[in-house]
Amino acid sequence: MSVNASFKANSVSLMSLLEDAKQGKLQLPDFQRSWVWDEERIRGLITSISKGFPIGAIMTLQTGGAVEFRPRPLEGAPEQASAVNPSSLLLDGQQRLTSLYQVLVRKEVVKTLTPRRQRVKRWFYLDIEKCLDTDNDRDEAVLIIPESRKRTSDFGRVVELDLSSQNLEFETMMFPLSSVLDWSEWQAGFVKRFHDSDDFYQRFERITQFHERVVKNFSQYHVPQIQLDDTTTKEAVCVVFEKVNTGGKPLDAFELITAMYAAENYQLRKDWYGTSEEEGRHDRLKSAMRLPSATEGVLAGVSNTDFLQAISLLHTRDLRRDSEKEGKTGKELPAISAARQAMLNLPLNAYREYHESVEAGFVKAAKFLIKLGIYRVRDLPYQSQVVPLAAILTELGQEADSPGAIEKITNWYWNGVFGELYGSATETRIAKDFMEVVAWVRGGGTPTTVHEATIRADRLETMRMRLSAAYKGVNALLMHYGAEDFRTGQDFSQTVFFDENVDIHHIFPQDWCKQMNLPKSAYDSIINKTPLASRTNRIIGGVAPSEYLSRLGRENPGGAEAVDQHLRSHLIDPALLRADDFWGAFRQRKSELVSLIERAIGKRVITATGSDPEMEIDEDPTEIDALGFDAL
Repeated sequence: MSVNASFKANSVSLMSLLEDAKQGKLQLPDFQRSWVWDEERIRGLITSISKGFPIGAIMTLQTGGAVEFRPRPLEGAPEQASAVNPSSLLLDGQQRLTSLYQVLVRKEVVKTLTPRRQRVKRWFYLDIEKCLDTDNDRDEAVLIIPESRKRTSDFGRVVELDLSSQNLEFETMMFPLSSVLDWSEWQAGFVKRFHDSDDFYQRFERITQFHERVVKNFSQYHVPQIQLDDTTTKEAVCVVFEKVNTGGKPLDAFELITAMYAAENYQLRKDWYGTSEEEGRHDRLKSAMRLPSATEGVLAGVSNTDFLQAISLLHTRDLRRDSEKEGKTGKELPAISAARQAMLNLPLNAYREYHESVEAGFVKAAKFLIKLGIYRVRDLPYQSQVVPLAAILTELGQEADSPGAIEKITNWYWNGVFGELYGSATETRIAKDFMEVVAWVRGGGTPTTVHEATIRADRLETMRMRLSAAYKGVNALLMHYGAEDFRTGQDFSQTVFFDENVDIHHIFPQDWCKQMNLPKSAYDSIINKTPLASRTNRIIGGVAPSEYLSRLGRENPGGAEAVDQHLRSHLIDPALLRADDFWGAFRQRKSELVSLIERAIGKRVITATGSDPEMEIDEDPTEIDALGFDAL
């Protein structure tokens, strides 16, 4: 993919930049985040400029081109600046220029933060004598003063420094940085205060030196500027911004689209996040299909870009259909895509056309996942696979409700999970699955994901971490196919799941396994884990299975026979568990889990030859995870 960006680099006066910001000629694109620098970062910036040190380049974008972002003034700029059509937008350098604008231009107390993120109001001063002392650390010469302009100690009872009047500033030789642009005026006040004092000439010489050595570093400071011209594409803006904006999280498509839609007077952020009075799509999806006892629903992880990806699939499908009607074929046809460029090209009318149906598609996806035994977002194998699932259900509509369609979509879903195909580089797969699964339901060929998914039986031995998609998948399959709690015999419906605090627990308890010197790599695998209620797990404790099963049998009205039935629902052989035969139970359950997975994916699992589960597995589970076997 080519990214077009034409630019020029030059050097521009800091004061002219701040003046442009004041007049509204230089503004921010609306996707830029708020100004967040704390007082210590501002101090460091002032220190650098006061010594003439570089503070890094800024990047601007000429307005008037194809990229139309809604602009907003720098924080603190006068209200009339918002009425001006800017000639440039600041892409990189917002925190630095806003900090300098607040300190040097506004002439008001600066609302900032402490390093601990507490909101404070501060004035910034330079200690003239310390600035002139070449042996002094310049950081110490930059004073951060409370809103009262008084520095106190002993809980405010002792005033250590009082700068509450200009005369006090003169007498203490403290220069307010808000007077940098008005040096002549400040100097005139200084002369008026000391013109008849005995030390006037000595004082005047000091402030003259201060002006030459320090103040001029501000007034004559130049900043390197990279200026993108008005032919720059949206994709180029996004890519360039991410490369240069190393502080904070990268710019995503949602923020760029928000700014572009704002230029058409549509508030995408409000539509997604809502307001204090009205719930947005984000909150509605987060709570979709969530029980009152649950803290979050299965869609709690759906992001704004996930939502835009699903809409992009439907919009690019429309574009492809239109091209087909025009007689285009092959490479002439536009691709169906969920990639960032497709999202950036998503017009407002397409968003408005599909946002309701796609939201309904995500809710339908939540119902689908719950039927598969996936109730919480933390138990969701792949967040990225929810995007094509929602788009598929949106496209199929009522077609997705037939038993045949449900069977095929379920088969596709589990192949993606157990084939571990949604772990990385998913954009191409999302688009292919959207097209191919819909076509499969309507009578087409087998989707690539179903065809490509390969599962090995010995993979079960290395599923040890909750981050593993396949690990979560096994747990969901057990619940979906009727696993019952060892103690109560309840199946794990959504209500029971949350009310009983169900989670994955060891069958042969960890403490007992350690006493038996069994390898952690084996007893921590999914083969030795199963969903259980928290109370049941507490009763199991760390004793041998034979002991806790005897205890459960005495408490169960149906006795040992009922407990054995509960065990079989977890694909556990009761005789092997009662005999405390770890390796026998390990082999037996591995075989049963393989059959369970084969039932879900509709094809055979590859069985390795020469595998001996009783041999201690060499791989360290942390090393396996680092290599990506258990990474989501």
